Amino acid sequence: MNYVTGNTIKVLREKKHQTQKELADALSVSDKAVSKWETGRGLPDIAIIKDLAAALGISIAELLTGDIAQNANRSGNMLKSKFYVCPLCGNIIHTIGEGSYSCCGIQLPPLEVEDYEDTNAAFSEGGIKISHDINVEIIDNDYYVTIEHPMTKEHYISFMAFVTGERIQLVKLYPEQSCQASFQRRGHGVFYAYCNRHGLYKIRA
Repeated sequence: MNYVTGNTIKVLREKKHQTQKELADALSVSDKAVSKWETGRGLPDIAIIKDLAAALGISIAELLTGDIAQNANRSGNMLKSKFYVCPLCGNIIHTIGEGSYSCCGIQLPPLEVEDYEDTNAAFSEGGIKISHDINVEIIDNDYYVTIEHPMTKEHYISFMAFVTGERIQLVKLYPEQSCQASFQRRGHGVFYAYCNRHGLYKIRA
């Protein structure tokens, strides 16, 4: 199990321009205790880890791993969305900006949009045509999205999403269903689709 290191505490404290005493006061401990943590002569008790992470402005996971995710998207623009997918249970995590998240005991990396040539080219698999082209039609007040893609238990589109500057609409898909989804039409944005074998890809509306 990973545990917080003194160097992590020191680096984060200094980034916040805190003295050891200021951090100690926030945690109701002595500045000598903070000094011991930072020099490796002691460890913060597990009971105060949550408060320590809050005082340093990071998540507990980031504090324990030392892997600090810098979220530069302070304005909260939905178009800076990140998606995380658990390879074991298929859980989908959506965030505004990058962070540190885990599921089923696995640290999840943010999904990266695949290259157009890798994801959108049509090809055959077992005699079945497969394409990652996201086809969008406007029907009444909705966007109707389809992808010519198989939906088998081994190879399928896991979800589609429509993201604008102010909101996200996400539809979870399952094997043996149709590869289609409808989204309420709310201006321009980005359509995402995630293939369990080939990754995440998108088009702009």
